[in-house]
Amino acid sequence: MNLDTFTISALADELRESIVGGRIQDVIDVDALSIGLEIYANRRRRYLFLSAHALHPRLHLVDAKLRRGLQRPTQLGLLLRRYVEGGRILRVTQPAWERLLEIEIGCHDGTFQLVAELMPRRANLLLLRDGMILDCLNRVGPKENRYRLSLPNHRYVPPPPIRDQLDPSTVTEADIQNLLASAEKESAQARRLLPGRILGLSPLLAREIVFRAAGDPNARAADTDAGQLFAAFHAVVSPLLERRWRPGIGSVHGLPEAVSVFPLTHIDWAESDSISRAIQDCFGALAGVDAYKEAKKPVQVAIDETRAKLRAKIEALRRGLPDAGDLQRLQQAGELILAYQYAISAGQSELRAQYDPEGPELLVSLDPERTPLENAQDYFRRYEKAKSAAAALPALIAEAQLERDFVEQLESDLAAAANWPEIDDVVQILDERGHWQGARRKRIGGGRQGPLRVVSRDGYVIWVGRNSRQNEKVSFKLANAQDIWLHARDVPGAHVVIRNDGRRISEDLIAQAAAVAAWFSKRRHDEKVPVDYTRVKYVKAIKGGGPGMATYRNEKSINVQPRDESILA
Repeated sequence: MNLDTFTISALADELRESIVGGRIQDVIDVDALSIGLEIYANRRRRYLFLSAHALHPRLHLVDAKLRRGLQRPTQLGLLLRRYVEGGRILRVTQPAWERLLEIEIGCHDGTFQLVAELMPRRANLLLLRDGMILDCLNRVGPKENRYRLSLPNHRYVPPPPIRDQLDPSTVTEADIQNLLASAEKESAQARRLLPGRILGLSPLLAREIVFRAAGDPNARAADTDAGQLFAAFHAVVSPLLERRWRPGIGSVHGLPEAVSVFPLTHIDWAESDSISRAIQDCFGALAGVDAYKEAKKPVQVAIDETRAKLRAKIEALRRGLPDAGDLQRLQQAGELILAYQYAISAGQSELRAQYDPEGPELLVSLDPERTPLENAQDYFRRYEKAKSAAAALPALIAEAQLERDFVEQLESDLAAAANWPEIDDVVQILDERGHWQGARRKRIGGGRQGPLRVVSRDGYVIWVGRNSRQNEKVSFKLANAQDIWLHARDVPGAHVVIRNDGRRISEDLIAQAAAVAAWFSKRRHDEKVPVDYTRVKYVKAIKGGGPGMATYRNEKSINVQPRDESILA
């Protein structure tokens, strides 16, 4: 979901209309790689979000007030507060065909430039004055890039100019024919020949053009007609060159896949009323467990389907369990046939005999087409099969129940996920365990939170794992053997650890930590929740279970009202 050149051009047009002339009233450190600006423009407050995350950099207006996500501001955030708060947006510009925006700000100390470089893996946000870098979110030294240093007190060097690429406004059918003919391999795809050879053509734009021309976004260059490809190129690119934007979101299997400013036909596409709204809807809101409600829906569907399949599997396995009486009857039937085989006449369909002299007479069905020995062997085969099932099925049932319990934990993880990477954690685990039916997705980097660390009023350190990944870290990497471990009983939820620093851990502190464990569990809204606690040395990872799954012993229990972590501070 990267922003291409034309999408950034649409953003520049939108920002010129909405925030140029506006006054910057506040600077917000949203997270370590994202800054927010509160701008008063055209008699209303607007919020501009700027992110330099490596995989998904973006810049757009958001509907709701941005919240500070850092306890300590970044150095860039401090400089922005010092220099540009109170300043006015003078202009918004985009260098030709570059994936970056420059926001010029007039302040009492002079004119400053806020440069948003929106290229994946090289994303950055820099504050400049007179061409010199005051600071940036991603510092780049000579070891990383000798040509372009991104460090305070160094002159800003823009990205190298683009050379040897065709201007899309002058591309001819002959140019398209030459591009197709340049394919070195017969299997080369046409869509891979366009980006890098024509200015502004992103992989998304290339896929759409090839799909319109050939009916397949992955069509080979050898199978693609140059005339049809040129016609499709002209139909898609001409409105973009005229800055006639149609922002929207492309989706695959219900999950947002791309933001575009032109209609997409090779994947599902829904139009948006602005480019900022499309980006915001595609990435989800920026804070809180409800921020990504729409993005979570297809993942919840996958969890529901997985749970239903596991429930059906467990029921089927249970139905296959033979009881002890069935096993005994099969064995006795085989033995009775052997004992009376010489008394059984040809074509006989049943045998009545006593297995126990003092017991009732048993009725044993016979296959009249088989000999007595063959009938006995059939019963013994069925007996051995049933005995094997009786031995194997309980383990299979336990394995399926363990997987079902882990899926319940993933549902809790999804509910608590507060950003795209944490939602992606759930998708990746579902995929790894064979439960994800959609297209495989590359792992999203960055943005994952670590376990919550709280220091109590008495100076005790308490760790709180809010999803399975964090639980794994809290219980099996951060905790020591004598620490106190807490978990809401019989429901998915947080692993909470009270660090034992040598002092006596009071019952009051245990009760408070238990309330936090209840809060970060599936029973958050209950009036009272039973919470178990024990020493960490009695907590063990479940063999074959998912991340964070544990078993424990020597526990005590306490009933508490769920409370958030503020009860500890």
